[in-house]
Amino acid sequence: MKNEGEMANRPDNTAFTQQRLPAWQPVLSAGIVIPGFVLIGLAFIGIGVALFVTSQKIQVLETDYTGAEQGSPCYDCRDTSVPCVCRVNFSLSKLFEGPVFFYYGLSNYFQNYRQYGSSRDDDQLSGYTSAFTSPSETCAPYQYNSQKKPIVPCGSVANSMFNDSFKLYHVVNGQPRPVPLDGKGIAWWTDYNIKYRNPTVNGTLASAFADTVKPINWPRPAYDLDTTDPSNNGFQNQDFIVWMRRAALPNFRKLYRRITEGDYANGLPAGNYTLEITYNYPVLAFDGRKKVVFSNVSWMGGKNQFLGIAYLVIGSLCIVMSVVMLIVYAKYKFPEDEL
Repeated sequence: MKNEGEMANRPDNTAFTQQRLPAWQPVLSAGIVIPGFVLIGLAFIGIGVALFVTSQKIQVLETDYTGAEQGSPCYDCRDTSVPCVCRVNFSLSKLFEGPVFFYYGLSNYFQNYRQYGSSRDDDQLSGYTSAFTSPSETCAPYQYNSQKKPIVPCGSVANSMFNDSFKLYHVVNGQPRPVPLDGKGIAWWTDYNIKYRNPTVNGTLASAFADTVKPINWPRPAYDLDTTDPSNNGFQNQDFIVWMRRAALPNFRKLYRRITEGDYANGLPAGNYTLEITYNYPVLAFDGRKKVVFSNVSWMGGKNQFLGIAYLVIGSLCIVMSVVMLIVYAKYKFPEDEL
């Protein structure tokens, strides 16, 4: 009986179950490894040169407007308790090729802090009205206001939303001409179409926020974030979605607008420009900095020299190692019968 049980559990006598399938095992000899390292090194160096040269051609203009130093255009706007507008002037000596991307940047700002990042209610942001009246406990201390009314959207991330605003003017013959800034489609497609949803209501969007209050630091409620475009309100406001996607590093920039329309579709012509800034967002309390960044992109994305340098270094190391292996092989090679 024991033999019959063993026979029943024995796998089929096939090439697959008995692991008799033909296999190929490469034999790594010096004649294969050394040329392989050379080819890989040359390929990496070629890619690195292409990436580095392309990155060098990308135009970037950065301007700090924190106002921490006396003499800065925004020095008088450091006290954000009162409305303040400052102006930063700059000049372009040649065409800033389009499309131009307009970013705002923050430094010494730790959006990756765990408690800060978890201080949100994803049910609220998905449009479930049941979460409006009972926000998640993770939103504390921005869960309820002093009158115990629920905050929507709740949490530290939403409450700290960046709220400086900008207007760009091209100075032509001494007269400022507004440069159109396009704020559509600046958020990730998945965030706008899947992750963040407005509540479904029969009435207006404002009715869904009844008996709730706006975040403490917000000037207007979520349903009225954009006074010029009703479709850009609620949790599907582009600026709100961009802010809610947290940065991994303490120094970061986020897309604010694109310059792709009218006379500026091909870029910003050479000349003088004025950036009008409505200064609202405080950063000096935590030694932060604020800046605006104008940049264009290429097939490899934005300006990033690290990637090209990394490819060049790895490719060079492969070439060096191939030379070292060739010298060692030439000096200490063994007859084939001794291998």
